[in-house]
Amino acid sequence: MSAEDFSILLLTLRVAAVSTLLILPLGIGAAWLLSRWKGRGKVSVETFLSLPLVLPPTAVGLVLLEMLRRSGPVGRLLDRAGIEILFTWKAVVVATAVMSFPLLVRPARAALEEVDPRLIAIGRSLGRGGLDVFARVTLPLAWRGILAGTLLAFSRAFGEFGATILVAGNIPGRTQTLALAIFHRTQIGQDAAAFRLVALTVVVAFAAVWTTEVLQRRRSRHVGRDVTARPAT
Repeated sequence: MSAEDFSILLLTLRVAAVSTLLILPLGIGAAWLLSRWKGRGKVSVETFLSLPLVLPPTAVGLVLLEMLRRSGPVGRLLDRAGIEILFTWKAVVVATAVMSFPLLVRPARAALEEVDPRLIAIGRSLGRGGLDVFARVTLPLAWRGILAGTLLAFSRAFGEFGATILVAGNIPGRTQTLALAIFHRTQIGQDAAAFRLVALTVVVAFAAVWTTEVLQRRRSRHVGRDVTARPAT
């Protein structure tokens, strides 16, 4: 692995980690609200949050570009604050965060829905506040699903291409991630160098997805034991 390859790998890992940490509290909050929401509109909200999974990444990137440009609704506020987003590493973070957000929310929501409401009620009956019960009871019981969603989100952020290239460009040393570098090298005929980056991508993605599968299987066995041990009513 050359020094350039290593630099690209570090940038990609850093951006994926920052975007995942950025969406983690928002994703857990959204998952918790959806797991407790029983009224109308839940399906519509879930569908809206899942749109980045089914929309072309370039479509998402175009929407972000319109929002973040200086004349856009968000871009005007950022410009007044002196914050530059487009075609910087921050734009890569924004694009990867938006594209990976649904992959965090869906497993986290499923894990939170599996927490026995009776345990939460017991925590509240002991005089604990809502946040305290969530931190001491709900999160420890749902951590496998939340971690699985976090790893899936990281994997998606790690390999994001379409939205990123529209809002961040493909600037070597600034915004060029592994996916963008692979595309660039194939375009200029450096197939061997591109395959070297593909190998790096496969190793990191395999490790993240494998860990996710292990966590999901353990969570399924844990839920199955709980259902079996639960007394009949």
